[in-house]
Amino acid sequence: MSKRIVFTGGTGKAGRHVVPYLVDKGHKVLNVDLVPFEHEGVENLNADITDSGQMYNALSSHFGLDEFATGTGPAPIDAVVHFAAIPRVLIRPDNETFRVNTMGTYNVIEAAVKLGIRKIVIASSETTYGVCFAEGDKDFHHFPLEEDYDIDPMDSYGLSKVLNEKTARAFAMRSGADIYALRIGNVIEPHEYDMFPGFLADPMSRKRNAWSYIDARDLGQMVDLAIAKDGLGFQAFNATNDTITATMPTAEFLKTYCPQIPITRELGEYEAPLSNRKIREVLGFKEEHDWRKYVSV
Repeated sequence: MSKRIVFTGGTGKAGRHVVPYLVDKGHKVLNVDLVPFEHEGVENLNADITDSGQMYNALSSHFGLDEFATGTGPAPIDAVVHFAAIPRVLIRPDNETFRVNTMGTYNVIEAAVKLGIRKIVIASSETTYGVCFAEGDKDFHHFPLEEDYDIDPMDSYGLSKVLNEKTARAFAMRSGADIYALRIGNVIEPHEYDMFPGFLADPMSRKRNAWSYIDARDLGQMVDLAIAKDGLGFQAFNATNDTITATMPTAEFLKTYCPQIPITRELGEYEAPLSNRKIREVLGFKEEHDWRKYVSV
């Protein structure tokens, strides 16, 4: 069913693949970003997520000039997908990364909820698991990494994502809206599979990503599924592909490279250590872009 979707950050690395996926599924998308995304079927609105008034306006706006012809004002918005953020550490100062990401997310969710929008999907991150941007060589607590893990980042970006999940949960509890946080793994665009031979040759280079990834196109499917699934309140979902970025079976790989880290359940033969089991079982995600399709092993 076609929906009207406001997508913040659609011009970013992940957004420029997810937005076309949603358009191809028949949805009408307004991209809210500081930079427009020139793609057929996508309307753009230049707006700053750190400005609360701009977010209220963006989420109660026409999507394009043609909509003025209705004479009935802006049509209702079915869902908000919030990806806009400073995308990692060391782009802006730490305090600015934290401010933009936390206040921006608060503003988007608050405006959506108070305007009566009942479905919000936000971009959380693998960095919440605490190793990606850690100081020094930090170990994971256990494997697999699932949504009940004690997330404990020490960096400004990962910490902002933890707070954003708490913000989402608070608004979901008080409003009854469905707000789903996708803990997005290392985003791989179609042209980036040429990096995988290097990953396979140096396995420990992928420790910070828990030997996992998300194809940007499969992320589009996840967002579409999250929009379609109602009634879950607040939920966090790992947004990763199915399999480990290694040639060894997962249990053997972890025993070899992380022998000191506990394994809390039996893992699938090549299951990614940052497991997507929940999003497969709850939302029905079915991977389309296994890295093995694009990389010779």
